[in-house]
Amino acid sequence: MKRWFGVAAFVLLSMVSQVAWSASEPTIAPEFGKSLPPVGFVKFCVSNPGECKNVGRRAKRVDVTPAVWNTLLKVNASINAEISPVSDQDLYGVPEFWTYPVKAGDCEDYLLLKKRDLEKLGFDAGALLITVVLDERNEGHAVLTVATDRGDFVLDNRRNDILLWAKTGYIFLKRQSQQDPRAWVALTDTSHKAVKVTAGNN
Repeated sequence: MKRWFGVAAFVLLSMVSQVAWSASEPTIAPEFGKSLPPVGFVKFCVSNPGECKNVGRRAKRVDVTPAVWNTLLKVNASINAEISPVSDQDLYGVPEFWTYPVKAGDCEDYLLLKKRDLEKLGFDAGALLITVVLDERNEGHAVLTVATDRGDFVLDNRRNDILLWAKTGYIFLKRQSQQDPRAWVALTDTSHKAVKVTAGNN
């Protein structure tokens, strides 16, 4: 399936989504200090050190324009359509394995591909943050947060529309630091810090 499959389908979705962000106040997920990165992320960095290299980046937010918003929509939906959801256990025989997917993968694989594609399109790496959440079933899930001048928006393999973080219904646990891709920050207070998270659900 081609990456830009169904471009025409994005026109209506884009119009609806633009109304959503244009009418919203900027909403930024609060940070609560340092946190430990997921084990799968650590192993990914060992295998892909160039993807996790600290280059002394500055915290930067994407300026949202209609063109930028359309690009985010296209990348999110096209990768969601291209990659089939399969667990690491079924695909690789291990419970947790982060990698760039080719035809199939789980939640973190989707976001890694989206992050890489957006960086190739000129998006600042410091605004594209790997994020771990608890979903509506209280299970670990991973999404890509895009830090923008209008707030923190979420690219999710479970949906093609893009929502502000607070509108997703998820509990946000932790994400990459904007300054250092190897460092992680907590996004929730101590009431949820004891939860063991494996970001490997589809």
